[in-house]
Amino acid sequence: MKEIVNDVKSNMEKALLVLKKDLTTIKAGRANPHLLDKISIDYYGTLTSINQMGNISVPEPRLLTIALWESKFISSVEKAILKSDLGITPSNDGKVIRLVFPELTEERRKDIVKNIHKLAEETKVAIRSIRRESNDTLKKMKKTSQITEDDLFVDETEIQKVTDDYIKKVDDIIKLKEKEIMEI
Repeated sequence: MKEIVNDVKSNMEKALLVLKKDLTTIKAGRANPHLLDKISIDYYGTLTSINQMGNISVPEPRLLTIALWESKFISSVEKAILKSDLGITPSNDGKVIRLVFPELTEERRKDIVKNIHKLAEETKVAIRSIRRESNDTLKKMKKTSQITEDDLFVDETEIQKVTDDYIKKVDDIIKLKEKEIMEI
């Protein structure tokens, strides 16, 4: 049942991609344009993310600049940033919005690490859930004599190997992110 094993890999890869995307939006004391991905404003009647409204650049490690294509939206973007959970106060010169990221305190770094470990655990739960669903499918197939006992054993063993690989990938990703956050 290679299709089931391939589906498992595909679904676990998706769970891993969600984790990676979520980690890009976590502030690690450095300016990262992806921090603005979840912030949207009303742009001519359509909810639009900031990164689609102008150029975002990182001229310095702790500075993010946003040059909007239409400067009349500067105040709207600033209000959206203030309402977000970034915890940064934007400033502008009429043309460019600047976001200065302060140094993270040790306590704040530890809080961020706790949060990324929560994200990792949620991802691991999702991966284990994918494994459980596929094993249930295999057991139903065995019950209806679509596969043999040997096939069931081989496929469950293969799915467990894939699960272990993806759990290890999650741990590796989290270790890297934790190192990045705790770096001073």
